[in-house]
Amino acid sequence: MSKGAPGAARSAVALAGFLIVAGLQLAAVLLALWAVLWLLPSSFALRIGAPLSLATFGTLAYATWRALHTRHRVPAGVAVGREQAPRLWELVDGAAAAAGVPVPAGVTVVADATAAVGERTRLLGLIGGRRDLYLGLPLLQALDPDRLKAIVAHELAHSSPVLGRWAPLAHRGRVAVGRTLPRISRRNPAGMLLRAYAGLYRRLDAPFGREQEFAADRIAAAFAGTEATVAALRDLPALAGMQRLFHAEYVGPGWQAGYVPDDVFGGLLRVLAARSTEMSMLRAREPEPAGPWDPHPPPAERIAALTAGSAASPEPAASPEPAASPEPAASPEPDAVTQPATDSAESPSSSESSAAAGPELVPDLPALGRVLQAVAFPPRGRAVVTWDECLSVARTAEMEREAEAALAAISRAVGSPVPDAGQLLTLVADGRLRAAAETVFPEVPPEERTERIVELLGLMLALAALRSGVARWRHSWTGAAEVAAADGTYLNLAELAAAAADPETTEAVRAYLTEAGVDLAAAASRPGSARAQVLGGLVNLSADGARTDVLITDLGLLLVPGLPRGRGPESKRRLTRIAADGVPVGGTVAPEGDPSGGPAGDALVLPGGGRFVPFADVAGVTATGGRRRSWTLDMRDGPDLTLRPALDTDELPGGWSAWDEALTFLAGTR
Repeated sequence: MSKGAPGAARSAVALAGFLIVAGLQLAAVLLALWAVLWLLPSSFALRIGAPLSLATFGTLAYATWRALHTRHRVPAGVAVGREQAPRLWELVDGAAAAAGVPVPAGVTVVADATAAVGERTRLLGLIGGRRDLYLGLPLLQALDPDRLKAIVAHELAHSSPVLGRWAPLAHRGRVAVGRTLPRISRRNPAGMLLRAYAGLYRRLDAPFGREQEFAADRIAAAFAGTEATVAALRDLPALAGMQRLFHAEYVGPGWQAGYVPDDVFGGLLRVLAARSTEMSMLRAREPEPAGPWDPHPPPAERIAALTAGSAASPEPAASPEPAASPEPAASPEPDAVTQPATDSAESPSSSESSAAAGPELVPDLPALGRVLQAVAFPPRGRAVVTWDECLSVARTAEMEREAEAALAAISRAVGSPVPDAGQLLTLVADGRLRAAAETVFPEVPPEERTERIVELLGLMLALAALRSGVARWRHSWTGAAEVAAADGTYLNLAELAAAAADPETTEAVRAYLTEAGVDLAAAASRPGSARAQVLGGLVNLSADGARTDVLITDLGLLLVPGLPRGRGPESKRRLTRIAADGVPVGGTVAPEGDPSGGPAGDALVLPGGGRFVPFADVAGVTATGGRRRSWTLDMRDGPDLTLRPALDTDELPGGWSAWDEALTFLAGTR
């Protein structure tokens, strides 16, 4: 018997306990129902038997099915067959043989830097199904073959019977439970006992889960070499962090502004190649603690176990370091789809900085990258442009949004519109800007108030120069972009802004800029497909008495007419789709038959017949506590808006946190 067989059997029995608990729960209700009907007069029991059974046993049975039903989410990707990538399939075949498991039914290349095996199980993993391997394109681009061998072998070895015949069942059950239990609604009547039992199951299964991870590491080291396996353990968390940085700093701003770069994966490779120092720092950093259902021991323990055992047996020589920095690792569950990136020069070809592993294992990676980008990053009305244009428009859009909010506050303080830099300089010259700043920031010290005036002037002068074609963006893969003169020379806007903040030199600055060709009244170019960034969502609120779903964005609230009571899951799916597509900035109401949110002529439409409430239009918020919580938004123009939760109110991930942050922002000084 295998050394780990008792642990595998214990985990398998604990997994079956979920079905036993569910069955006992149903049996108890059925017994209570029978007792009630037996005590009643037979004629009366016959009349109410069917409806009472449906209301009690039927409701609990449906709730139990909902609680234990495993949803199989398939990540967006491109399937790669044996004839398309024979070398890659040779690697997978070898890894499967080393792990002692069947070869996966398919290999799918996905956008995240992840490697995972997805299995379509039933009954919380008690019944297995089709297994597919998901590999991130960034891994194929950036990692050498030995590290890829280690990663693939580790993932396949999770289902290895090396620790006993019940080990594969224990692993797939752990994955299914970890995916299903957190999704059980607090209102599910069958959920309380199942969640309580889940705590016991986790305690019984955790030791064997750790043992399986160590065994998978040993199998990977035997197949690919200890050095390559240790390197992969260090690389994957670092790559995950670098991918998050890439999407936050490069992809997200352009995506939000309504643009998609024409080569997302080439941009990621350039960031990895340019930021080797950050990669080294991330490799040395301990990753974030794993979630409660993640059995992986800390990387330091896994590396120590591998290096301690490496002296006992020889290993195959590992390949040299990859040509490009390795790629980000994604979560064990291959569900995530990320968003586009940003650059300054023409978009790089995906093959330009690929490691040698890529072209060997998968021929024509650039072509595969283009196909995958169309699947994983569908534009949905956004314009596909070069990296340089995408980055430029994104940075300008960020500045324009910041300027719009600041000018709105100044306009309210002075009592008249302040649309551009020229009007702002006029306010400085006659002293009204400083008075307006005192109104907007009454508690800020005078020195800090002056700094904010200079910052606003610098922002507005930079925008005027960009809109006039006198300046342009100079981008970098290693740091922040900066505004430079059109010929690429240094443009000292900080000194000009400081001089413009002094009423005695304001007109001299105006004359200098006008002579340089800067149009101080240049209007913003309105990007028709710009989107607000969605922060969270709430389903089934009441807005002025009407059922309403709410998306919280960085610019305001999107109110979408709610669906009838009892269609909560459908409401969540609908709001999730709207959030994925993005909320058009400056939109008008979309007809119910056109939920796309795409442009209609020169106007923008909001999805689902929604109404957008900009934060700039809200003067403040009044919260009412107690049993009937409510929030009243005091609108600057028009009637106030009152929102309150209903009995069936639910949230998208992070919805209530985003709502609380929005209320705090609205209640503060803006």
